[in-house]
Amino acid sequence: MTRVYWDAMLFVYLLDGNPVYEADVKRLANQIEARGDRLCTSVFTVGEVLTGPHKNRRPEAAARARDFFRGGVVELLPLTFETAERYAQVRAAFGVKQADGVHLATASVAEVDLFITNDHQLLKLRVPGIKFMSGLDGRIT
Repeated sequence: MTRVYWDAMLFVYLLDGNPVYEADVKRLANQIEARGDRLCTSVFTVGEVLTGPHKNRRPEAAARARDFFRGGVVELLPLTFETAERYAQVRAAFGVKQADGVHLATASVAEVDLFITNDHQLLKLRVPGIKFMSGLDGRIT
């Protein structure tokens, strides 16, 4: 089984029905399911995804997101002391934004097989513990 980590924006695209990226994200989700792979992300993603609905006063969207993440489809990886240490190492080495540092550190500690993001700057990085990185186009770096 391959562990596939999605950064927060992929879930935002999926749950908000983004007209540009939703189809690509659904395709990826279907491929993960068909292969029997495990979709995972940081528990931090839940907070990132819920920010938009709370900011825009959309309680129904927040409830839908909570139900999605509680539904067992996604493995929510914890923020641990080890993750915090890796976060510091990742930020010091690569100078990434705080949220990106959390995602990369969480994926690194979990030793995921594939990290998928739509942030092309992140695709240039080689983070120990993450075997492969890919954009929505499926190209592996």
